[in-house]
Amino acid sequence: MATNVLTSTNLTHFTPAHRGKVRDIYDLGDELLIVSTDRISAFDIVLPNGIPDKGRVLTGLSKFWFNYTQSVVDNHLITTEVTDYPDTLHGDAETLNGRSMLVHKADRVDIECVVRGYLAGSGWASYQKTGDICGQKLPAGLRESDRLPELMFTPTTKAEHGEHDEPISIEEMQAQVGDELTDRLIAASFALFTAASQHAENAGIILCDTKFEFGQRNGDLILIDEVFTPDSSRFWPADLYEPGKPQQSFDKQFVRDYLSEIGWNKQPPAPELPDTVISKTGEKYREAYRLIVGEELPAS
Repeated sequence: MATNVLTSTNLTHFTPAHRGKVRDIYDLGDELLIVSTDRISAFDIVLPNGIPDKGRVLTGLSKFWFNYTQSVVDNHLITTEVTDYPDTLHGDAETLNGRSMLVHKADRVDIECVVRGYLAGSGWASYQKTGDICGQKLPAGLRESDRLPELMFTPTTKAEHGEHDEPISIEEMQAQVGDELTDRLIAASFALFTAASQHAENAGIILCDTKFEFGQRNGDLILIDEVFTPDSSRFWPADLYEPGKPQQSFDKQFVRDYLSEIGWNKQPPAPELPDTVISKTGEKYREAYRLIVGEELPAS
């Protein structure tokens, strides 16, 4: 099994201000350094194994999509080139190359903006129970993985570390952030999803759903965090699409399937993953990069 897996970072002159499930975030004053590790989580718990190249795929795809969608909605990315980082980071180039982004700070909007184009995941579970998603009624008779009649915006809370995001209605979102900002967030989310869907379709991929995070900087709404990666989006191979059942996807499907097969109770400690699951998952992440960007993931 590949040994060049990075599951934690500690830089020479900085310690992380925050460690998320996947990313280590360093506060540089006016800017943030976001480092994507190879950690992988399932059911909100970080697993003991990393996935080779995962962090580089997440960073490479976010860089591609931030550039691709910049004319739609501005974003927080400054650069991914370590040579352009502050001098105090140059000694950590080996760790940072290909898996880090220098970004502008922004005042985070505490809403996760979820856009759905197809009926899957928690949306499908909600529809089966109530016929709606986040209070929005859908036609009867839809099947799992069906294309929705129109794009849906289904927000969730942005939970603090260790807590779960919870679905909310648009009315609850309006009460939290106001009508005007809600309208701007919905419009930006739909515009981003539409732009990315077309590119994904041309690459032979269906963009099923995704989640965005936004911030405000100098009065402007900007896209932050990551964007259209296998960790934030559900991508399906278009040539294998068959509604009425779950679809194959470019993400941690092999991990979830394995954990379900062994009957893990979704409580810590998480089990070790076998090499075959790690290898197949890494291949899926790299394949998503290749199809979307149009080239192989650069060597580390």
